[in-house]
Amino acid sequence: MVAHVTPPPEALDWSVDNCTISRAMEILGEKWTMVVLREIFSGIRRFDDMRVRTRVPRQVLTNRLNALVEAGVLRREPYREPGARERHEYRLTEKGFDLYPVLIALAGWGNRYLADPEGPPIQFAHRGCGAELDVGIRCAEGHEVADRRDVLPRPGPGTHRR
Repeated sequence: MVAHVTPPPEALDWSVDNCTISRAMEILGEKWTMVVLREIFSGIRRFDDMRVRTRVPRQVLTNRLNALVEAGVLRREPYREPGARERHEYRLTEKGFDLYPVLIALAGWGNRYLADPEGPPIQFAHRGCGAELDVGIRCAEGHEVADRRDVLPRPGPGTHRR
């Protein structure tokens, strides 16, 4: 009997030293980062409001906001309440707004697999018609990719051999 030997995956030939997924996770990969972004996408932009609503420890929230500003995901916008010192709100930059599909996909996955029996705690809807949003996969030619097995990871122009 002849044993069938599966060749190693081609991906083993590619270097991952300049992986953009790894680079993105350096910015986004900490739990509180996505919680902070959820708040800002929901219109909660002030430090104290975020801290009270999420119970993020003060120093952790400070670090997360600073890192997101430094990465260009958020920008600080000064404001002053009457009789108080100047403070800052945090607003999304274009780079930050580009994370909306990531947040919607993450919420969709959580809603599908981790929601309480009564249903998901957050949903995203189209402002124009009220329908719930879903993140799909579409190729550059505009074809919807319904079967995830039809997605083919392949080397990009920045790939380096190992």
